[in-house]
Amino acid sequence: MVTKTVFKQIRGFVIAWLLITALVCMATFLAVYFSYNPEDLNNAASNPLPLAPAETESGADEAPLVLLSVTPAPTFSPTEPPPSPTLPPVADDTKDAPPLAEEALATPQPTQFPLDVMTYQVGIQVEHSPDFNQVNQDNYYRSVAQDLGLGWVKQQVSWELMEATPGEIDWSVLDFVMMSARQFDIKMLLSIVMAPAWAREPDVNLERRGPPADPTAYARFVSEIVKRYPGSVHAIEVWNEQNIDREWTSSQGLNAANYVALLRATSEFVKAIDPGIIIISGGLSPTGIDDGIGAIDDFRYMDALIEAGLLDWADCVGAHHNGYNISPDYRYNDIPDDSEATFRGPFENPHHSWSFRSTLEGYANRIRTAGYETKLCVTEFGWPSAEGLSGVRPGFEFALDNSLAEQAEWTSKAMSNMEEWGFVWLAFIWNFNYGPQAGFSITNDNVPYSLIGPPYEFRPAYDAIRDWQKAYLARTGP
Repeated sequence: MVTKTVFKQIRGFVIAWLLITALVCMATFLAVYFSYNPEDLNNAASNPLPLAPAETESGADEAPLVLLSVTPAPTFSPTEPPPSPTLPPVADDTKDAPPLAEEALATPQPTQFPLDVMTYQVGIQVEHSPDFNQVNQDNYYRSVAQDLGLGWVKQQVSWELMEATPGEIDWSVLDFVMMSARQFDIKMLLSIVMAPAWAREPDVNLERRGPPADPTAYARFVSEIVKRYPGSVHAIEVWNEQNIDREWTSSQGLNAANYVALLRATSEFVKAIDPGIIIISGGLSPTGIDDGIGAIDDFRYMDALIEAGLLDWADCVGAHHNGYNISPDYRYNDIPDDSEATFRGPFENPHHSWSFRSTLEGYANRIRTAGYETKLCVTEFGWPSAEGLSGVRPGFEFALDNSLAEQAEWTSKAMSNMEEWGFVWLAFIWNFNYGPQAGFSITNDNVPYSLIGPPYEFRPAYDAIRDWQKAYLARTGP
């Protein structure tokens, strides 16, 4: 009797528990059903909860230029990522963005080619931070874009270093600088030089820079850059100073027709991908030497380029002139003697190559005589000063004659002259930061031209450029 009673009690408990559970579930279901509003889901999708703001440093947008001591640029294998920056990255709203390369490859956007807006514009050569410090790089580009007010940066690209092995491209440097350029909305000119050993002519001296045996090899490499960064490459300078042997060592010599073949192949390849990219011919070196072996006079070489079809393949004709110890106002045959100048070339040996004005006018006149209206892109110009340095490299003694005040005056005056002359489209100052990047070494001939001098301070030319650009934008609009 006791056993049957226990079983009845257990059975009753289980039945009661099941009934209570079922009632609770039913009540919950009914409550949710009658309180549900389908509009809530739409509102949630279109108005998600705001994310908590990222923690940022106070005044991050106005951070001053940071210059660290630097070491020679490291070399990376194509699969090895660059080292982490030595300082934490500046907090900004792009920190969670996908890598530039992934984003760029996803949806190519053609560059808008401003053929109908051929206004004069100034940019500057900026050397990338060799230790891959993103804070430094961002501050370099912030100074260019937000303080100097310049809209262009020139970056030199070494094909030799990027593709040492065919098909294996090390993108580390370009990925690094493109991220900063995109952040500060800077247009990018890439000057692409130096063929790797595997692409050179057979039996050529590989200790000297030179062109590829096949122009299409260079064109294909340039095309890979364009495809990787669609809409972020705005101009390409095809080679550099090809009228001198140290930049164009070839078994066929300093052949202008061979250069035009390289220019044509590059233009055809690039325009097939993005017709908006400006193709600039390589700026010539105003050497004053014309032996046909080590160098060809730039005027004579320009004549040969035009005869070989240069103007059919260049949107802009490249030009270089890194000033000596005279003002950009003077033509070579009108230079007043400076009795205090220790470097006597411009005063005692008249030649157009000494003169910024004569050189650029000479190119422009040749283009007009050929029946074209193509403008110049001056991809390097500037005046060196040894003031504040411990000396200069042999061959650059003219920098000893120039004060920092003259460097500032002549750089800004050249900017005004090019605007007034009307035949210059783009002009790039040489250079922003080679001084600190080279440790202000007097063995580096780029250091006297740097806008940053020892001890890691902006030279007066920096202020002169900023003031000129501010006045220019006030006159013409952004």
